[in-house]
Amino acid sequence: HCERPHLLSRMKTKRNSLRTMSFPGNLHLVLVLRPTSLLQSPSGTGTDLGFRFSQDDFMLKMPVVMLSSVTDLLRYIDENQLTSEFGGTLEYCHSDWIVLRTAIESFAVTVKEIAQLLQSFGTELAETELPDEADAIEFLLRSHTDKYRQLKEDIRSVMREGRHLLSNLEAAKAAKADGQEDKDIKQDWDTVQRLLAQLRDMEMAFDGFFEKHHLKLQQYLQLMRYEMSFHEVQPEILDRLSGQEKEVAAVGGTVVQTEQLLKDLESLDTRAQEEMGRAQIIILRGHQLATGHHYALALIVQRCNELRHHCDVLTTAIRAKRAALTRIRDLLDVCDGQCGAYLLANQLVDKFQSKEGAQGALQDIERLQEEKPVCLSQICMYCLIPAWFHQLFICLCYLPRKCNYISFNKGISLTGASLSLSLSLCILLTVLCVFRHIIKELIETERIYVEELLSVLLGYRAEMDNPVLSNLLPSVLRSKKEVLFGNMPEIYKFHSRTFLQDLEGCLETPERVGACFLQRKEKFQVYERYCQNKPHSELLWRQCSASLFFQECQKKLEHKLGLDSYLLKPVQRLTKYQLLLKELLKHSAESGYISELQGALESMLDLLKSVNDSMHQIAITGYEGELSDLGRVLMQGSFSVWISHKRGPTRMKARFKPMQRHLFLHEHALLFCKRREEHGEGHDRTPFYSFKHCLRMSAVGITENVKGDVKKFELWYSGREEVYVVQAPTFQIKIAWLTEIRKILTNQQRLLQGFYFASTCLSASMLGVLFIPLVLYCGVM
Repeated sequence: HCERPHLLSRMKTKRNSLRTMSFPGNLHLVLVLRPTSLLQSPSGTGTDLGFRFSQDDFMLKMPVVMLSSVTDLLRYIDENQLTSEFGGTLEYCHSDWIVLRTAIESFAVTVKEIAQLLQSFGTELAETELPDEADAIEFLLRSHTDKYRQLKEDIRSVMREGRHLLSNLEAAKAAKADGQEDKDIKQDWDTVQRLLAQLRDMEMAFDGFFEKHHLKLQQYLQLMRYEMSFHEVQPEILDRLSGQEKEVAAVGGTVVQTEQLLKDLESLDTRAQEEMGRAQIIILRGHQLATGHHYALALIVQRCNELRHHCDVLTTAIRAKRAALTRIRDLLDVCDGQCGAYLLANQLVDKFQSKEGAQGALQDIERLQEEKPVCLSQICMYCLIPAWFHQLFICLCYLPRKCNYISFNKGISLTGASLSLSLSLCILLTVLCVFRHIIKELIETERIYVEELLSVLLGYRAEMDNPVLSNLLPSVLRSKKEVLFGNMPEIYKFHSRTFLQDLEGCLETPERVGACFLQRKEKFQVYERYCQNKPHSELLWRQCSASLFFQECQKKLEHKLGLDSYLLKPVQRLTKYQLLLKELLKHSAESGYISELQGALESMLDLLKSVNDSMHQIAITGYEGELSDLGRVLMQGSFSVWISHKRGPTRMKARFKPMQRHLFLHEHALLFCKRREEHGEGHDRTPFYSFKHCLRMSAVGITENVKGDVKKFELWYSGREEVYVVQAPTFQIKIAWLTEIRKILTNQQRLLQGFYFASTCLSASMLGVLFIPLVLYCGVM
């Protein structure tokens, strides 16, 4: 056994030995190179024994070839497969291979240790109990962040080690002669690449987990601080201020007393403004947290709504009391403390329990009415139901029955003036009460409506972008917010920033509510777009209503109803407006403002009709062109139609059996469509309108009455070349359509006349320009 044969065998089997269970299981031939000097042979006996042992060991397993020189070795192995010590050209350093192999194995062990560290730290984060103090939470945030940064640095260090190994392997591969790639180097390169990929995946998963945990801790800390701020401005504080407002008397007996009440109210308002200013900051902070996809969204929205409600109640109460006290002070100034306000304020209710006292009170009012009639009317309009005024008129209203009974038995009677006055004032008071109650209902339901819109936008629409809930969001809903919610953000912006404030201003001047609607008439057009999108929204909702995403959002918001009920709120609100306006008109006492209320009601009814018409219009199919070019939809409805063509190649007589057509009257055209039903059941069965014919209104004429049927009218086209006999469902519908058609034709005629006049003037002016130089020229001649 000698040193050189051992090195040769080790060179040929060094890598294979790492992959096999025994040595030399993968050898097929053994080449033995005899030593040529004593320097290569430590002991002849040892060599012979070693060789014999090896030869016996290899016997019957593989052939052994004894070689006496390197030259003999080159006959079996190519020189580029041998190292320089065997006369070959192969560049190989076994120590370098050992270093590289050790580095790869060490890198693999380090990656495994990093994975264990990450797993351990993740378990620690998941099992961490959240403390109840803000300082403790901040300490947790700092300590967890420090550990996270240290682990990130360890990961970066191991990544640098792996990249260094890759660069060494790349260098070894590039150094190979003839550009031939060593399979072992490629395998090592693949191993390092795989370990680096595993390390990157672990880092990404770790980053995502820590980001969620860190966000949860941050939001927990934000919620704790928000709760602390909320309890500093407790609703109880605002309630206490509301109680103090109620302690301020609503009526002063004199100008001085009323002035003092106003000062007390202003002092209270100053304190209230400070508290409400802090409350507004908390509400704003809550909105910021809500838009940041906070996990406690429902609680935050509830807190915001609670503070806003208390602030609104307090603000409204102070504003109303200030207005009432100001009016009473002005009234006392007008009456100089000697007329109706002083008189009525000093009438004791107990005084009316006897006939003499009641008759005396009525005589005083009669005398006041004769002396200062304006003053008494101001009492009715300015006081607006103070408690003492209310009690007085209840007594006066009851008094005629009592006194009539006394008059019948004891000969005591009331004059007609006193009876008329008491009844008139009582009726006026009742009307004002009902009117004011409707105004309050309008404002209160408007606030609720705005809050519901906000809860939907934050609790559903914004949550569609929440990465935490992205796995629950159905694929059909992705990038479909505008379809599902339409322009609800635009509606919310209009009501929260504009219209609600307009209505709240009507608490002091309720008679101006009609003007609010008229002033914002154009803004309400946002509802038309919302309603036009509603069929698409409903279709999308039906496809994914059972989604876990919606169930989770509804649970967070603590809504009893599903999202579809809230998506219907804008449509329901439009209907509610017209109902409340009708009630206001019914109980309006100010004839000067009835016209504004009537105009507001008509604008809402027109809007509802326009919305309904436009929703039908979007269901028209088959029309080649832009429907928007035809102008706004004015009327739409189903009719029976007979058509006759009197000239041309398509001449035909009117059909005996009419066609059922759905007509759409636009500003510039009249469309004839056929109503069809899509296949489906229940809500899925929706109508659409197949386009059949179009008449340009510029070529249309009408005959309002058709012999034999009051519900029929005639449309003729292009000088009666085509005649359409239209039968309306009722006579009233016929009249409504004829009215709109006449308006269109009249407007067209005016436009044509205006165009003709302008053309005539233009022609005349041009003639004048040509004629004047000619006259001048002739004059010179």
